[in-house]
Amino acid sequence: MEGWQFILNAADHMAKVGAFDQMQATCQSIMNEEPENLQAMLAVGSLLYSQGFLGQARQCFEQALSLNPSNLQIGLHLANVLRDSGHHASAQALLEQLKSSLPNHPTIRHIHLTSLEYAPDVSDAARLASAKDWGRWAAARSGGPKARPPFRATSGQALRIGYLSADFCRHTVGLLVLPVIKSHNPDRVTVFAYSSGHVADAITDEFKSVCHWREVRSLTDQDLAQTIRNDQIDVLIDLSGHTAGSRLNALAWRPAPVQIAWLGYFATTGLNAMDAVLFDEWHVPPGSETLFHEPVIRLPMGRLCYQPLPDAPAVKPLPFLAKQHITFGCFNNTAKLNDQVLDVWANVLLAVPHSRLVLKWRTLNDPQFCEQLIAAFAGRGIPSDRIELRRPSPHLEMLAEYGDIDIALDPFPFTGGLTSCEALWMGVPVITWPQSRAVSRQTFALLSAIGLTQFVACSAQDYVEKAVAAAQDISQLKDLRASLRAKMMQSPLMHVKAFTTSLEDTVIGLYQSLAHSTV
Repeated sequence: MEGWQFILNAADHMAKVGAFDQMQATCQSIMNEEPENLQAMLAVGSLLYSQGFLGQARQCFEQALSLNPSNLQIGLHLANVLRDSGHHASAQALLEQLKSSLPNHPTIRHIHLTSLEYAPDVSDAARLASAKDWGRWAAARSGGPKARPPFRATSGQALRIGYLSADFCRHTVGLLVLPVIKSHNPDRVTVFAYSSGHVADAITDEFKSVCHWREVRSLTDQDLAQTIRNDQIDVLIDLSGHTAGSRLNALAWRPAPVQIAWLGYFATTGLNAMDAVLFDEWHVPPGSETLFHEPVIRLPMGRLCYQPLPDAPAVKPLPFLAKQHITFGCFNNTAKLNDQVLDVWANVLLAVPHSRLVLKWRTLNDPQFCEQLIAAFAGRGIPSDRIELRRPSPHLEMLAEYGDIDIALDPFPFTGGLTSCEALWMGVPVITWPQSRAVSRQTFALLSAIGLTQFVACSAQDYVEKAVAAAQDISQLKDLRASLRAKMMQSPLMHVKAFTTSLEDTVIGLYQSLAHSTV
């Protein structure tokens, strides 16, 4: 191990214990000492990026690119930095360039499709066309369309369901799907989990204890498909879509007689071999099925079931009562920010005198990025003393910080999912603006499930008006602070046993329907 690698390991440890300033300084020392070392620049850039230091990460990747201009992996790193900085058009242009240079690179194609969901100016038609193009490419890579494997005679036997994901850990998908897998009825289904992820933690250990576990990260697509066939999986449920760690390409090999997309992705996969995508009436209202290449099945109890962390902190009193001003907040990924979001949020602050806005995400470790955000709000008439930018913190500490927030503001078109669930669980209502794409309707679906549609806007102006109305109704905010948890617990959103039974009914029904139709 070289000297800089020992130093980088120390920086990684600093990051794990939250010593971000020391980590940043340590990384900078390697950048100063090893500017001509491609491996060092990539490794340091990756660590900096993972902890939200976008400016320094970009310096590392640009220096690496100068050392090896033909390295397309470096371009992918830069595209991620651009997207997370809110420079969506630049990220798309770079990804298009990379895809043109290396059209058969799976990761480039997955990142390109996922990034389209963040970009506010990409049309529904363009996103659908890109997904279908990927589907044709994936089918060709597998050697063309594959025959559906034979259906098993399952009368009196449990259906064999396989979940495929890179996120069986403390990740949004892992946290949402673990209670469901735990609640499956073993008389109805036998559960397999195919893990393609790099992260293992206590949540991963829980998954391993409640299902048949398969580590598949190192398998080729064809070998993964064969592993699934060997396990005689009846229904394969993909939980990643085109997000990081995706193994969608393996589904083009048609390893299971029924293949479904659910939960971890928020748009069409574009894959012919996908038999259905699971949403609900709020995410995909009648008429919007045309945004999907797959048949849409609407789950009757909603797309997801939320179970809070068992040690989540108690709800704190409404902060307005002590501060005498409204504090808005957003703890979403800053990649979801764009000019229109900033315009609308600035108008909310201008319309609510003395109000403040708190933003929290890992990229707010980066002083340069923070300066850019402060300047963006200043250019919209909001002085810096009304904007508070908070660094990342451990999950439970982050949840406790909702005690400082009166009203949450949802970004768009990529809205909150688990983030909105957690804000609501901490007693904080969320203002949201659902649009045509399914990912813009996540918070709308949650609010609909618990009967709080008064916080759902239909336009930019209506968003401002909804936020102002909420800020003026202190009595309502106090009542919600005290009652939101009960509302959530009484709603279908949190009935995990009933949700899981409904999911089983849907999956078994689809399996039987397709089995009969292919006889």
